[in-house]
Amino acid sequence: MDKIRIVGGNRLNGTIPISGAKNAALPLMIASLLTDETLTLENVPRLADVNGLQRILVNHGVDYAVNGKRPGEDALAGQTVSLTARSITDTTAPYELVSKMRASFWVIGPLLARMRECRVSLPGGCAIGTRPVDLFLMGLERLGAQIDVDGGYVVARAPNGLVGGRIVFPKVSVGATHTLMMAAALAKGETVIENAAREPEVVDLARCLTAMGAEIEGAGSETIRIQGVDRLRGARHKVVSDRIEAGTYAMAVAMTGGDVLLENAEADLLGEPIEVLRRVGAEIVETNRGLQVRRNGHGIVATDVETQPFPGFPTDLQAQFMALMTMAKGTSRITETIFENRFMHVAELARFGARIQLDGQVATVEGVERLRGAPVMATDLRASVSLVIAGLAAEGETMVNRVYHLDRGFERLEDKIGRCGAVIERIAG
Repeated sequence: MDKIRIVGGNRLNGTIPISGAKNAALPLMIASLLTDETLTLENVPRLADVNGLQRILVNHGVDYAVNGKRPGEDALAGQTVSLTARSITDTTAPYELVSKMRASFWVIGPLLARMRECRVSLPGGCAIGTRPVDLFLMGLERLGAQIDVDGGYVVARAPNGLVGGRIVFPKVSVGATHTLMMAAALAKGETVIENAAREPEVVDLARCLTAMGAEIEGAGSETIRIQGVDRLRGARHKVVSDRIEAGTYAMAVAMTGGDVLLENAEADLLGEPIEVLRRVGAEIVETNRGLQVRRNGHGIVATDVETQPFPGFPTDLQAQFMALMTMAKGTSRITETIFENRFMHVAELARFGARIQLDGQVATVEGVERLRGAPVMATDLRASVSLVIAGLAAEGETMVNRVYHLDRGFERLEDKIGRCGAVIERIAG
């Protein structure tokens, strides 16, 4: 397995291009199953999860083509892909593929809506908790689907097609909102989704589906209304920029000091993290090219955060913020409300000399004057990048092991921050 070696202590200065959002690209790719015409997506990031989903879609019969890079185009610019599901050749999503990436379970919505039956493996647990699919199945049943679980597979049928209905989520679920919105686009009649996820990636999917001919109102609010249509057409759509990547690099600048332009980052997509970063001592200015991030000359001060669904502080930035707080002046409290088991990075941050105490879903971080480089192990996608942030500020050498987690969600991280003065390299395993 590859490793990443970091020698800490350098400020970050320069420009970091922000890629298309992984959490938007995956449901957009899955939406290609809803039409027999071509869906072209621009600004798709080059990530392990994107490649994994490509294999799953090809298994269902999707033709997948990547357009060539234009002359003079930055090597870090997003790619353009075309997906054509002219005919669905297989309505089974097998365990060996679904088990590698939870988002692949979302194919259940489009397959059921278009083909009226499908067989999709249950995804199982993951490192940050069980993340059950009960809300997905409840929603599909509200749309008239017959659901059975057989041998670890969800078998879904709608012999006469899906029918619009009212779905009230007992708790916010981004994945279930994506899936039910796609399924409802081809259902007969109106579907109302209440307590829907409000994340920018949900809004981005709604924009794409609308371009394909869907009738959707309210995306970005708690209530989404979908008027089902008989068929959807092809479209061209640009993937929204990755707010989690932007927030991650903003925290890296706050941690190390320096001055970095986060090219293509959008303040509206980030919401609360910008206010939190300003509160701890970072300067963030909106420009026509993105977000300019600087750390003021007084260092970072501690503050408390609690993870919440959008527009609150995202759980996907919790580990990165904890790394930042390890060298803040004072004591901070970080409360995780979204996932259980999402504090596995605590033990690894302690290897740098961080002082962190856990009490259930609350981490108390007492800032220290310095961190020292150490060999550490990535445990999940967001935890792995928190170790990079700590390593950038630590004295001496840090070796981050199991970086395949990083490759799932951060496009060429070592190249992007290496351009800005970080001493960082990938060592092939």
